[in-house]
Amino acid sequence: MEKHDAPPSHTTQEVRRRRVFYIPGYDPIHPRRYRELYRKEGAAQAAISGYQIGLIGRQGPGTYGWQVTGRIDGAETEAEFDVLFWSDIVRDSMDLNIAQTYLLMARTAWTYVSSGALWRLMRLRKGPVIAALYPVGMLILQLVLALLLGHILGFTAAFVAGHLTLMSEAMVVGYWVVLCLTVIVLLKWFRKIDNKLYVYYLMHDYAYSARLKGANSPELEARMALFADQIAEALNSDVDEVLVIGHSSGAHLGVSILADLLRAGHVPDGGPELAFLSLGQVVPMVSFLPDAHRLRRDLHELSAQSLIAWVDVTAPGDGCAFALCDPVAVSGVAPETGKRWPLVLSAAFTKTLSPARWKELRWRFFRLHFQYLCAFDRPGDYDYFQITAGPLTLGHRYKDRRPSASRIETPVSKYTGMAP
Repeated sequence: MEKHDAPPSHTTQEVRRRRVFYIPGYDPIHPRRYRELYRKEGAAQAAISGYQIGLIGRQGPGTYGWQVTGRIDGAETEAEFDVLFWSDIVRDSMDLNIAQTYLLMARTAWTYVSSGALWRLMRLRKGPVIAALYPVGMLILQLVLALLLGHILGFTAAFVAGHLTLMSEAMVVGYWVVLCLTVIVLLKWFRKIDNKLYVYYLMHDYAYSARLKGANSPELEARMALFADQIAEALNSDVDEVLVIGHSSGAHLGVSILADLLRAGHVPDGGPELAFLSLGQVVPMVSFLPDAHRLRRDLHELSAQSLIAWVDVTAPGDGCAFALCDPVAVSGVAPETGKRWPLVLSAAFTKTLSPARWKELRWRFFRLHFQYLCAFDRPGDYDYFQITAGPLTLGHRYKDRRPSASRIETPVSKYTGMAP
């Protein structure tokens, strides 16, 4: 394991008031889950690390969030959280029947295979590629099992019908009726238990980016513009830091939103510090697609600017993320000179979680993908709750931190074109 610097302590207070904007990944669930997760895991981390975190729920028109008070290293802070949710868009994209989902599977697989993106993604990390292939394989397996069981039951029914009536027509009709009913019933049952299998959920997740070959849908672009307006408003308030957090698919949304703010001149001089924390990012799943011109341009521009500190945290133990892959560099859009960001760090689950805790979580892949938002029982220099409720800005907290020695910076994407 690489050596990690110790977390800062007894530092001068820079932040008394903070605005935090959290951008979820592709998630159809109401954003209250993130408030409850913060409440539970914040209390656990505070007990482990010896500080205090308090949370007050808040819900207003058009937004969902909460307020946090922190007492860390002798400093008191206040933070106001807003979840920039797009769960309604996610739910609409998932509103497909079983047959439509199978057609979507075929189209998505063809997009990644025919574009060459799949093979290049495998050169980075096999974990997230396997996660992407999982719903395809499972949907095919479910169909095969349904057909196999339908064939067995249909053959049995046909044999009985033929034995009783001695009519071949009855055998044929009985076979096909039972087979079709069995397939329908079994596929519906698989869909019903998808909250345990995540097959349909993951299929729709990957398909959402692939359907426009990496370009954003008009409804998502409109929502991102609203998010940018909310962040711009906070940048004109009297807080000390505005912190944008993008998790999973929310990371590439954050990249584009912040790039839009910079181009529009909405990051004022002398205003609050603006910082971006990307967690468990899956940027290459989108940036490697042929029409992701906008995202590649935004990655390029965000990597060279000096107004926004960008820290990217992943972990090799997270099989759903492109761990330690510099999203700018691997996408082939790093500027020839002047690249500043992101600072690529490892959350090092095998080091920051005790052996017992790691053993408990190791094979819970979906849960591990959310570990960045949770407590660590052997915390290192990454602490979600100190970042969001502590006295240091994100940029100051990691100003002397070396990037992970294991990071991957090799340009791999076939497509590097950027929109004008």
